[in-house]
Amino acid sequence: MSKKHPVVAVTGSSGAGTTTVKRAFEHIFHRDNISAAVIEGDSFHRFDRAAMKAEMAAFAQRGSSLSHFGPAANRFDLLEDLFREYGETGMGKKRYYIHSADEACQLNDRLGTSLNPGEFTPWEDVPAGTDLLFYEGLHGLVVTEDSNVAQHVDLGVGVVPIVNLEWIQKIHRDNLERGYSAEAIVDTIMRRMPDYIRYITPQFSLTDINFQRVPTVDTSNPFIARDIPTPDESFVIIRFKDPKRFDIDFSYLLSMIHDSFMSRRNSMVVPGGKMGFAMEIILQPIIERMMDARRV
Repeated sequence: MSKKHPVVAVTGSSGAGTTTVKRAFEHIFHRDNISAAVIEGDSFHRFDRAAMKAEMAAFAQRGSSLSHFGPAANRFDLLEDLFREYGETGMGKKRYYIHSADEACQLNDRLGTSLNPGEFTPWEDVPAGTDLLFYEGLHGLVVTEDSNVAQHVDLGVGVVPIVNLEWIQKIHRDNLERGYSAEAIVDTIMRRMPDYIRYITPQFSLTDINFQRVPTVDTSNPFIARDIPTPDESFVIIRFKDPKRFDIDFSYLLSMIHDSFMSRRNSMVVPGGKMGFAMEIILQPIIERMMDARRV
């Protein structure tokens, strides 16, 4: 951990809603004129798209499975190296995983390359002079026998919808955006489950703050749900691991967020439609105190 070069990690599985938290942080960075080194978790996958398919087939032939949730498909060692080096020097190495043709065009123009979707850009230096490192992805606080990424994180935020809602969001996204069949998506969920239990879930006991969305409509069978529950059809449970560490003023938060309430001494509940607003008023003071500490 580092006061001079803090590391902020937002972690959550695919389809969990980490993008909402990322947007809240972007607003905070813009308002406070904070320069962030942005790191995408996908960039630390071990294989590009074509190689991953080949490796999955090879694992299947051996009666095993491979998923993006586990260490066999990721470079946790390099992610830990980046967090440690950034905390010590404000520098490190990063790259991008290209998701789409639009991303490929933008990155090829900047780097002078001819890369395609599903490939990685070359490793490059993190820009000099940034105020903090901001990570968003699957493994911001992962701990294994060989790597301990979590020990280098100054603020860890988890995004954890209940698992049925997470599956509904994934099924709809993969079907509409990627054209996958329902059967293929269910197969993926089942293949990833051991790694999800072993490497994703434990991170949420290490995070400083968790945002867990809970629907107020029936999601008993996520595999037949026709619609994703809307924000107004849900609540968000916000759990603080140690409220004193960040001087959380629950009275102020309850007065600012209409219809919110405390469910435990360190947990508050807010309407789903207020999730983005709640994130910003909770996280902005924390980030501002981090920036003040850098100047001491």
